[in-house]
Amino acid sequence: MGKVSYKKLRGSQNLRQRLLLATLSATPVQVEDIRANDMMPGLRPHEVSLLRLLEKISDDCVVKINETGTKFQYKPGIVMGGRHLVHDCGVSRAIGYFLEPLVVLGLFSKKPLSIRLKGITNDSKDPCVDTFRSATLPLLKQFGVPSEGLELKIESRGVPPHGGGEVLLSVPIIQSLTAVTWIDEGMVKRIRGVTFSTRVSSQFENTMIHAARGIFNRLLPDVHIFTDHKAGQQAGNSPGYGISLVAETTSGCFITADTAVSYARADDGGMEGEKQELVPAEDVGEQIASVLLQEIEQGGVVDTTHQGLLFLLCALCPQDVSKIRVGKLVTHGIETLRLIRDFLGVKFVIKPDPSTGTVILKCVGSGLKNLSRKSS
Repeated sequence: MGKVSYKKLRGSQNLRQRLLLATLSATPVQVEDIRANDMMPGLRPHEVSLLRLLEKISDDCVVKINETGTKFQYKPGIVMGGRHLVHDCGVSRAIGYFLEPLVVLGLFSKKPLSIRLKGITNDSKDPCVDTFRSATLPLLKQFGVPSEGLELKIESRGVPPHGGGEVLLSVPIIQSLTAVTWIDEGMVKRIRGVTFSTRVSSQFENTMIHAARGIFNRLLPDVHIFTDHKAGQQAGNSPGYGISLVAETTSGCFITADTAVSYARADDGGMEGEKQELVPAEDVGEQIASVLLQEIEQGGVVDTTHQGLLFLLCALCPQDVSKIRVGKLVTHGIETLRLIRDFLGVKFVIKPDPSTGTVILKCVGSGLKNLSRKSS
């Protein structure tokens, strides 16, 4: 075999994007100084869980973590995919944290992927599973991913601190993505949404819907927000409620905003006892409606949470020019652009468009192909 030469990286930031790009570009990486000076040094449970998940879906992948967890080596294998896989995501981050890398790797694996993920479906940190279903999957379709075999089923919900939710993700395999020219964001034609409540009264949902509609109804007539009250087994282990909103535009863009309200996890500085005051449902509805309007106002074909994924998909396209428009570039998007340059050697041309306050990005894809998929 010979000695493996590792790409040296430092620090814990953007670990998820780094591991995803390392896997796609088959670059072995060695990450050092992971929170070395923290009170609690080393990898967090969700980061170890992500490494284990990558081991699960690939063949011949090697992960070596040192004793304190402040340094690890990751040699990517061949992404195999496969059915009937199960992974417990733990409760330190939501399932949304794991879905984004999984769905991209699933497209380029040997066999179609179907995996059951357990843990937290909705929280206030990561995109919730409803948003993933209503906005992230349609984003992939823009890049030529077929809709057959691409789905996310929400079997039961779970909120922090104890989780208990389950989703089933299926991803088809493709030979390669198709480059996009996607700079027309269109006008908002309808707003859809879903509220949920677990182990609390379903009245919370009606309050949230009423508050959100109070803001939207002045602006457009077509607003439908559905309720999803879970009880018993399907409600997971903790009480909570939340809302996910999606604005669909005339040119097929999906702009999202979501949140969930529940008791804090122990590691978030919250008390273990159920003594905290929860944000009232009315305020949640109003806040999220306002956040969605801010996202729409910024312009661009995706919202800020999807910037990184959009750039990554453009960089993985065939060697053809992709051109996209986003609102304000956020930190996560900029970091992703840097990582794409380091791992895939793809550079974006960034041109601000002062008339609309948006940014137009162009790149030539790296031409990643799924070699296991027969070209028809």
